Amino acid sequence: MAENKLYYGDNLDILRRYAEKETVDLVYLDPPFNSSQDYNVLFKERDGTRSAAQVKAFKDTWAWDMEASRTYTETVQHGPEQVSKALRAFQTFLGFSDMLAYLSMMAPRLVELRRVLKDTGSIYLHCDPTASHYLKMLMDAVFGPMRFLNEITWKRTYSHGNVGRNYGSICDALLVYTKTADYPWNQQYVPFPSEYVGATFKFSDPDGRKWQSVTLRNPGPRPNLHFPYTASNGITYQPHPNGWACDERRLRQYDREGRLHFPARSTGALRLKMFLDESPGIKAQNLWDDIRVIGSQSAERLGYPTQKPEALLERIILASSNEGDLVLDPFCGCGTTVAVAQRLNRRWIGIDITCLAINLMRRRLESAFQGKADFEVIGEPAAYSEAEQLAKENPYQFQWWALDLVGARPAPEAQKKGSDKGIDGRLIFYDDESGEAKQIIISVKAGHANVTHLRDLRGTLEREGAQIGCLICLEEPTQPMRAEAAGAGFYQSPLGDKMYPRLQILTVKELLEGKKLQAPEARLDVTFKKAPRARKPSAQKPLSELG
Repeated sequence: MAENKLYYGDNLDILRRYAEKETVDLVYLDPPFNSSQDYNVLFKERDGTRSAAQVKAFKDTWAWDMEASRTYTETVQHGPEQVSKALRAFQTFLGFSDMLAYLSMMAPRLVELRRVLKDTGSIYLHCDPTASHYLKMLMDAVFGPMRFLNEITWKRTYSHGNVGRNYGSICDALLVYTKTADYPWNQQYVPFPSEYVGATFKFSDPDGRKWQSVTLRNPGPRPNLHFPYTASNGITYQPHPNGWACDERRLRQYDREGRLHFPARSTGALRLKMFLDESPGIKAQNLWDDIRVIGSQSAERLGYPTQKPEALLERIILASSNEGDLVLDPFCGCGTTVAVAQRLNRRWIGIDITCLAINLMRRRLESAFQGKADFEVIGEPAAYSEAEQLAKENPYQFQWWALDLVGARPAPEAQKKGSDKGIDGRLIFYDDESGEAKQIIISVKAGHANVTHLRDLRGTLEREGAQIGCLICLEEPTQPMRAEAAGAGFYQSPLGDKMYPRLQILTVKELLEGKKLQAPEARLDVTFKKAPRARKPSAQKPLSELG
């Protein structure tokens, strides 16, 4: 498995097929499980003929079924002994429940992640209280209880105001394990609390630099450091009976730099100034309440349901890896891990089961690093036959993949089955001095397409007040479809007085060969936030009144 790659597919299948033993320095994973949320959750096909997983959009689908039973049985019979014992113990306690299905899915993946970790590697498993206690026992079985390093509590959100007969749940857990005792550690620090700064750094130099006075005594007797010291103020100071904390050369250096704190009396103790702006802070503990949540107006916010702050991944990557190390995220989501790894000069691998996530990660990297992040996407259709196969196996994944061919993102309406209102994706563009957003509406057909679909799309254009509509289809369009598209006329852009067909048809084959959508330069916001919605067109501006 090479570095700086995004893999589309089931992470278990990809790890087994591509990942070499002991090649990864750091693993971070945030596997999907939260019964109170609606977001993409992995599930396996039940016929057992292949390992490819799929996504049922925005539903928490973990349930004990034939596929969960097969995974459980395979791991119990053929997995490592301790893992097999752990799953059997879970079954005794939990029964054949949804939780057992989840743990049965996690077990073989954790075994594979341990295999790919170097002996110096570390792993951070991000989870919530729903399953953290079970996952910790499973991690003990995979890595050994002696390899447990920490359980970190991260305050992931602010206080809830709608708490009922319980305490508000505002924290996640990160379970940290290492493969051996030989692992990298780069100490991380957090800023001093404001009350600590006020109470401790009570002095200021004329330039405003705050400092505290610390002792220059040696903690233990050091006869070789017991000598009188004549300072730059002409006064000779005597050391503590244990001796100075440093030699005379270092004392002279402190004196020249203005770092010595002279006592009020000549018989007092000479001390050292410790400046606030040179203090690293407090060593990070296992309670992380200093990493702020991603606010609704944050530039970092993508709207992805499980997005984590970059500061969280930055601390993890800085603490447990070095520049040039390889970082792996097997549940990559919107790509925070790979984006931070790229920024911190680490090599990286991201894996996700949805085309939606892979497309978002690709655009996030391209936007953040202005084309300077070199990476490859593996597993997406690259030929027409592969696109046909994806459309047959999973129309949702085909739809998201096809939208990316024209640079569009899924419309919020399309993220639930049966409620897309004829809109699968949108593109936004600006082509006049008003700064008003205009839109291109896109519909994708994985199966048979006919002229009715064009007429429906034309009606959607009128209803939404959109400027251009595009139908992406797998099959070649019929002559009536082409005639319907031609009859829709043109959108005339004020920018350069150019004209673009209002209704366009693009086949997957054409897109793979490089054909482009005819439209003003569109802007794709790398986000899952709701797109601007159209106002009903007025008589004066029948096609351009967009909210």
